[in-house]
Amino acid sequence: MRLIIFEHEGLQHLYPLTYLRASFELRCGHTTLGEKIRRAAGPVSGTSYWVRDILKPVISKRFTGCAVNDPAMFTGEELLLVDGRVLALEKLPVPVNEGIITHGGCTVIARISAKTAEALDSGNIGSFLESAKRVVPVQEQTVPLIEYPWNLIHHNPEAIAADFKAAGKSGIEGSMDRLSCIYGPADRCYIAKGAEIHPMVVIDTKGGPVTIEKDAIVFPHSRIEGPAYIGPRTQIVGGKIREGCSFGPECRVGGEVEESIIHGYSNKYHDGFLGHAYVCEWVNLGALTTNSDLKNDYSSVEVKIGKTTYDTGSTKVGSFIGDHTKTSIGTLLNTGSTIGVMCLLMAAGAPLPKYIPGFAWFLNGRFSPGAGFKSLLRTAHGAVARRKCSLTEEDTELLRAVYDMTKEERDPLVKRDSKAMLRR
Repeated sequence: MRLIIFEHEGLQHLYPLTYLRASFELRCGHTTLGEKIRRAAGPVSGTSYWVRDILKPVISKRFTGCAVNDPAMFTGEELLLVDGRVLALEKLPVPVNEGIITHGGCTVIARISAKTAEALDSGNIGSFLESAKRVVPVQEQTVPLIEYPWNLIHHNPEAIAADFKAAGKSGIEGSMDRLSCIYGPADRCYIAKGAEIHPMVVIDTKGGPVTIEKDAIVFPHSRIEGPAYIGPRTQIVGGKIREGCSFGPECRVGGEVEESIIHGYSNKYHDGFLGHAYVCEWVNLGALTTNSDLKNDYSSVEVKIGKTTYDTGSTKVGSFIGDHTKTSIGTLLNTGSTIGVMCLLMAAGAPLPKYIPGFAWFLNGRFSPGAGFKSLLRTAHGAVARRKCSLTEEDTELLRAVYDMTKEERDPLVKRDSKAMLRR
């Protein structure tokens, strides 16, 4: 059986997190959604992917050796197709026989025999699934699905616990100073080989498991509350890490962080609060950058994505910050803020606008055209080089395409604020 992880419907609800990555590359718990799907699927002959055309070059590069957007993946053997937004904390609800599972009318899991697949429209994932629906039994079922950015935050604690159990590791393989302690059940803590726990660190496992991955360093006066996941080579620099946090590889994290997910290579080095937030790659939050995750009237938080504002139904929602965005010292982010890709934000002495489109500069309380795409790209090259990484040609082309995609949102705000400044 071949596993096909696909992007299909509802992706626009996950912007700006999915402008530069596929839905199955979103992190929740220790791993991405795609890694969880592959684990839950069990033994398969291979994995293929179907993504938006704009992502095909970068996904082909990241998943070398796997077929991407190749119609040939639909033929030759039995298929298991899974929507990349499925949160597979347990075994996938795969039909015993040939069948399709829909969630809210949207196909999320399908098992299709090789014989049936040969007769279907294999032009693309959409036509393939639609033609399958006409000949394969369809069953509506509730499936855990990441439909909006805040779903990742709210599922993160249980995902960390599930991933810890699946990994099956506990104990100390790295080094832990004798003046530090595990406060709670010791079997809920795993410190990987090469990880260092300096003096005066408390790892509190009473509320859930804590994993500190290979070559991570936890500096003095840090407290980590489980469930939590500290990724490889990440440094916790005097951090107060509350429950429900996941940090990807090579992050630098300090200050207070609660129930937040930070992708790899992003920095929140200094003091300041980050709560119920999702931060993409290569983000730098300046010293004292703080986001609100609770309204003063305790009402449900609303979040704007594109042109639509959604009621999250939750009172605890922080910020969603796109890749390569930078904030200055003292930046304040309002409850339920959405910040796009490659934004440059300067503190204004008050909370910034709740919605900032991609590649926007917000300086002196106004949207500004900034120095343009080439300048932002030079900064991005410099940022990745500091970690001995590089942007590929495919990365650059994707950034340029997303810059063009977001122009319609960004330009009216820049024109509005430019006119206001001229009237002064």
